[in-house]
Amino acid sequence: MEALAVRLSQLDAQVEGAIRVVMFYDTLMRRRVDLPALARASAGLAQCAAGIRLHGTGRAIRMAPDGREAPAPGPIPSPGTTPVTLDDEEIGEVWLERPGTPLPLDEVLLDRLALATAAVVERYGPARTTMADPALVELAVSSETDEAARARALRLLGFAAGLPVRVVAVRSQLPLDRLGVLLCPARPVKAAPVGDVGVILATTVDPSRFPDGVRAGIGAAERPDRSWQQARIALRFTAPRRPVVDHGSLGAPALLAQVPPDVMRDNADVAAIARLAACPDDVETLDAYCATGSLRRAADLLHLHHSSVARRLVQIGKALGFELTEPHGLMRAGLALMAWRLLDD
Repeated sequence: MEALAVRLSQLDAQVEGAIRVVMFYDTLMRRRVDLPALARASAGLAQCAAGIRLHGTGRAIRMAPDGREAPAPGPIPSPGTTPVTLDDEEIGEVWLERPGTPLPLDEVLLDRLALATAAVVERYGPARTTMADPALVELAVSSETDEAARARALRLLGFAAGLPVRVVAVRSQLPLDRLGVLLCPARPVKAAPVGDVGVILATTVDPSRFPDGVRAGIGAAERPDRSWQQARIALRFTAPRRPVVDHGSLGAPALLAQVPPDVMRDNADVAAIARLAACPDDVETLDAYCATGSLRRAADLLHLHHSSVARRLVQIGKALGFELTEPHGLMRAGLALMAWRLLDD
């Protein structure tokens, strides 16, 4: 390597510098440094503050050229951040806080720092990647898997024996790895696509951590196979006003998921809702009224005057064939709306 660097230096001084940067990081890897030491060495080499951030922890490691922690955020990183990738998943980013114009070798340094960071994370942690082999995830959640094979799959996924594992079924434009990190920033979590649904396995799930734009069904059982069945059912009950549904909160309406689709289509109330769907405003009004059980609260939710909502409900009741303002009519409408959405799943 040294002989190659000497020969190349006779052709281009910048190439020699790049080779020396590569050798510098190769030496760090042989010494098995941790992330703070890696950031400290990088800052010393670059003679400006260097930073490392992992998505799984959210904490930034920033070191100054003198080897101490950088006291405060520096200027906008230049030439920008470089992603850290492990197993085809972006797990973090690295950067240099160099004021002014970047130096010619900054890009090479950042590339090597990103590679070294991935190697350190793979060796020591603090976090493994979120994405998992879909076949392994499917084995863990399948009801046809025997318990010995399921336990082995969970162990390979990183879940300790005896830990409860809950399953979440999601539909989201947000990448599954980012979503998994948001849900469980400090606990074991794995994700993979299975068919047209994203699957997330975690020891705990906080429904409040789901970002906007995500539809999610959360299984209540601690066994992954049972939790997966429940998560898929809960996902079918999600709606614009209820994007995240925990199966444990469904109660008796969960039984609707067991009704054959043809039986639901033949029901007069469900068929009436299907016809009503030609007017989205009517469906939205009915949904708000069923969700609140109150004319005035539905009006507040829709940002309309209560008299306007009342007129709409009269017309909707005529289309459905029963009085919505009566308790029995409200129950019928709510169940029919749920059943119609299950057909649309």
